[in-house]
Amino acid sequence: MIFIAGATGFVGTNLLETLNKREIRTRCLVRSEKKAEKIKKLATEIVYGDITDRESLTNVMEGVDIAVHLVGIIRETPKATFQKVYIEGTENLVEEAKTSGVKRFFYQSALGASLNAPFRYSRAKAEAEEIVKRSGLRYVIFRPSLIIGKEDGFTENLKRLFSLGPFIPVPGGGKAKFQPIFIQDWVKCFMYILENENAWDRIYELGGPEHLSYREILNLYMTAMGIKKPLLNVPLTCVKAALPMSFLTKVIGKVPPEVSVEQLNMLQVDNITEPEAVEKLFGFKPKRLEEYIKDILQT
Repeated sequence: MIFIAGATGFVGTNLLETLNKREIRTRCLVRSEKKAEKIKKLATEIVYGDITDRESLTNVMEGVDIAVHLVGIIRETPKATFQKVYIEGTENLVEEAKTSGVKRFFYQSALGASLNAPFRYSRAKAEAEEIVKRSGLRYVIFRPSLIIGKEDGFTENLKRLFSLGPFIPVPGGGKAKFQPIFIQDWVKCFMYILENENAWDRIYELGGPEHLSYREILNLYMTAMGIKKPLLNVPLTCVKAALPMSFLTKVIGKVPPEVSVEQLNMLQVDNITEPEAVEKLFGFKPKRLEEYIKDILQT
């Protein structure tokens, strides 16, 4: 039995589809019946609770072999902060896993996670990693770059961005590099660690087979979508000054993608590992972005 927190998210639903096809039993933690609707046909069992509420997790992992922690946020809100979700939430899941006799724990972190990172997001991810490593449980931690697939958050935000006006703003010039990995390749990596006992007790940095600048990614998406608009470099200070959604909505007449100052800052920093990382660690060559981009954009 595999327990999954975060099963209704983009990564979680894709993972669930594969586990379901392979007839692997799953128990998924969701916060409400409305959320559960999305995965009712995929999950073996559904339990209700919230990782930030310790009491709601009591007994949810009874009989579980592996706990999978996929819950994540990229932007904070008053009710969902990095502290509550990544640090307190991970502590709660680890405590319940140990209480229930779970032997193995999987945690989805991110490239750039470090206790000394300049970003709160990356530091919180690193603190969560430490909680998992200190737990005494056998563990695997994935640190992926951008995970791309149908209806992923990054792709959906780009679609909205492309619809806003006659040009595409590129904060800070878009020179920072990323290493997009196809969601199905991420799932293959997960299934590898699931099936290989010797793959545990380590951290894996994941990415696709190419380093692409944000500007190059924009061009690939626009080509795939048949969009012909100029890319306009916009100084980071100007973008930050225009962040209030109400201001931007009045100027352009449409609601732009929500973004935080920290997200804009992170967009200026390389988020990459070795291009051959997946091939070396998991034994297969992941797809390049242009190989799957048209498929994920189909509605």
